Amino acid sequence: MAAGPDPANGAVSNHRRRRFDVRVVPHRRRSPFRLRDWRMSTKLATVLLVPSMAFLLLAGVQTSTLVGRTTALNDFSSQVGIGRQITAAVHQLQQERDRSAGELGELRKGGDRQAAANDLKPLQAATDKAIVDLSRAAEPLADADASWRVAFSEALEAYDQVVDIRAAIPPAVLSSETILSNYHRAVGALLDLLAEPTPGQNQPALNDAVLRYVQLARVKELSSRVRAQLYAAARVGAYGTEDRVILADLRGQQLTALGAFRVAATSEQIRRYDETSVSPSFLVATGLEERSLSSGGASPQVLPSEQWWSASQQRQELLRQLEAGVLDDAVRQAEEASDAQLRTTLLVVGGVVTVLLAALLISLLIGRSVARSMRMLRSQALRIAQVELPDALDRLKTVTGGVPRIDVAPAVVRSLDEIGELAEAFVAVHRSAVTVAVEQALMRRNVNAMFVNLARRSQVLVERQLELLDDLEREESDPDQLENLFKLDHLAARMRRNDESLLVLAGTDSTRRWNRPVGLGAVLLAAAAEIEQYQRVRIESVADVHVVGHAVGELVHLLAELLENATAFSRPDTVVVVTARVEAGGALIEIVDRGLGMSPTALVQANEVLASPPAADVAAVERMGLFVVSHLAARLGVRVRLEGGEDGLVARLALPAVLLAPAGSVELDAPPSARMLAASAARGLVPQSGAARQAAAPMRNGAVRDLPVAGRPPGVGVPRQGRPVPVRAEDVLTPAADRGDGGGWYSRQGPTAPVVPAAAAPPTIPVTAGTNERGLPVRVPMAQLSAVTRSAQPMTAPTRTDPDPEAVGGMLSRLYSGVRRAEAEDTTEIPVPPSGGHDEGGRRQ
Repeated sequence: MAAGPDPANGAVSNHRRRRFDVRVVPHRRRSPFRLRDWRMSTKLATVLLVPSMAFLLLAGVQTSTLVGRTTALNDFSSQVGIGRQITAAVHQLQQERDRSAGELGELRKGGDRQAAANDLKPLQAATDKAIVDLSRAAEPLADADASWRVAFSEALEAYDQVVDIRAAIPPAVLSSETILSNYHRAVGALLDLLAEPTPGQNQPALNDAVLRYVQLARVKELSSRVRAQLYAAARVGAYGTEDRVILADLRGQQLTALGAFRVAATSEQIRRYDETSVSPSFLVATGLEERSLSSGGASPQVLPSEQWWSASQQRQELLRQLEAGVLDDAVRQAEEASDAQLRTTLLVVGGVVTVLLAALLISLLIGRSVARSMRMLRSQALRIAQVELPDALDRLKTVTGGVPRIDVAPAVVRSLDEIGELAEAFVAVHRSAVTVAVEQALMRRNVNAMFVNLARRSQVLVERQLELLDDLEREESDPDQLENLFKLDHLAARMRRNDESLLVLAGTDSTRRWNRPVGLGAVLLAAAAEIEQYQRVRIESVADVHVVGHAVGELVHLLAELLENATAFSRPDTVVVVTARVEAGGALIEIVDRGLGMSPTALVQANEVLASPPAADVAAVERMGLFVVSHLAARLGVRVRLEGGEDGLVARLALPAVLLAPAGSVELDAPPSARMLAASAARGLVPQSGAARQAAAPMRNGAVRDLPVAGRPPGVGVPRQGRPVPVRAEDVLTPAADRGDGGGWYSRQGPTAPVVPAAAAPPTIPVTAGTNERGLPVRVPMAQLSAVTRSAQPMTAPTRTDPDPEAVGGMLSRLYSGVRRAEAEDTTEIPVPPSGGHDEGGRRQ
């Protein structure tokens, strides 16, 4: 359908009222048995119902809890299983500790150190091997719970202290309590690690299994410590002052641990302990230990060291076998619980998977219809958003005549559910968007036409103003008044540049054209002549290249905008340096100022605008200079980039080779305006001698170029108080051939300035009034001057002090306020001027 109504017959306004009133009309009856005709709520309810039921089923059987239990029991089984390596390491460490206690007692009596070291070395090696086996078995438990990992790390740290203390045993430089305390700490850490496995909640049987072998391990540890105390006393030959107290405490703890074991152990385990305790080897060790007890006030007997060590070693081996049996029971029980939990979890997971598969099949049947419609709708929406609508907008942006006809494709989804209605809504949105774009294109075309019309009218007025200023400049002889006229001329030139900026906003080419190549130096001077603070621009080292004629006007406009920005945002006492050099494939122009600069973020944003010109909007009007530069650069193919300098900003313009003409193809124009310099000389602003020759002299590469100022041509020094005379771009770029016949660079015509007649030559013979008493001639005042009919014009403009603009503005405001108050006053007297008189304004009464 057509989206571009004819505005002539009022269709646009009618369409504005109707474009949002879009109704989706069903093209056939909805059938409740047709799947694609179901409402979206029905489809979603159906799709979500089956997964919801499956989720409830899964929640009922607590699959996640079962999996967690399985994992916990598996870790528990592994931790209990590593108890074999832990008890082996504890047993070897007990052997080393108890033997070291006896050797320390012997060494304090003056025993052989080397023999003691040799006796302990096999036990130490066995302990190291047991710890290595424990570390290797613990590697699979690296991902176990944090508490077990912490306990294992503490056990290894305690064992490292034992390894460090071994070197202090042969020299016996430390006390026995200090050395043995490190062994006690290491054994205690290993027993804590043995008790670390936790099966989780609701597992009392497994907790009791852990408690049994832990309590038996503590019974064995206390028995080992009693052996160490008795063996140390046997090697010394006497009991120490604290040995009796320590032995009594250890025996009490042993009885307590044995009672706890009997409480937690099974009847079978208790039977096995009883059988072990009545074995001959166990009874021998028990009998020897009873001899060390105090009885009837008699002192305890010191046991024979070798006999006691042999008997106690056999008792420790019996306890080690009993401990291994209880630990095996716990491991077997943990593995059975873990396997049972794993089987239960697998059964539940299998049932869950079956239910999920069934639910998936049912959901696929229902969701297939939804998915197909959604894919079709998505494809159409993407095609509209990425292809059709952007193409329509591009066509409407570039339209110059009538608005073209734009058709909107129908919806691809023909179902009667919410997706079908959504597809129709997409088409309605597409249609509305195209309609709005058409209206905006019409509005944009009207706005552009308004911009062009206003700019053209303003250009006509400005050109007429410039022609009037030319006439006034030719007729004015007062240097001060002439300077004011030049300032007005300069302001009018800036107004013309603003009009051209409006043309750029409207997308129209400038009206200024040049049909011949112009030197790049003259182009830079012309750009500088169109800004307010032109006297601060210094053009240095300009390459001897020429710019093609059709690009001169727009390039001057572009450079003038950049120079205006450089002078506006830099201190008034600084200069803006412009350089131009030839580079491979073109020329590079640099404009350097010492001003405020820009932040990195603002610099990036400005370069983005320069790289891709934006569309005209309110932001473009607020920053019209940047907008105009970006569009002119894109139109000419010039690359413009802003970069931060040392003290300000650097603007770089890369001119392509297509904008450059071969050097020497045309005669270079004079940098300053020859017509204006001649006119200034005629009005007494510059010396007559050599002014025209200096104005017409071409600029050399590498020379510093200053803009023409009042009272001198370029290169001629002037006092610091001299005031500059504005120069217009058309005066700089007008070739000598056009100046002869009064032709201008744009559309302004005017005769050249009149030549001032030469002053009368003085008389060749001096005029005197005789001689004085000394014989010298007497001077006659003013006798050497030629007779003239009017006073001579001064050679240079007199220096004067300009009034303060704020003071003048305040004075004028007070004057106008007084005039308005006088006009507003009521008076009954009507002054009648005398006949033939004149009023204050010079009007005849």
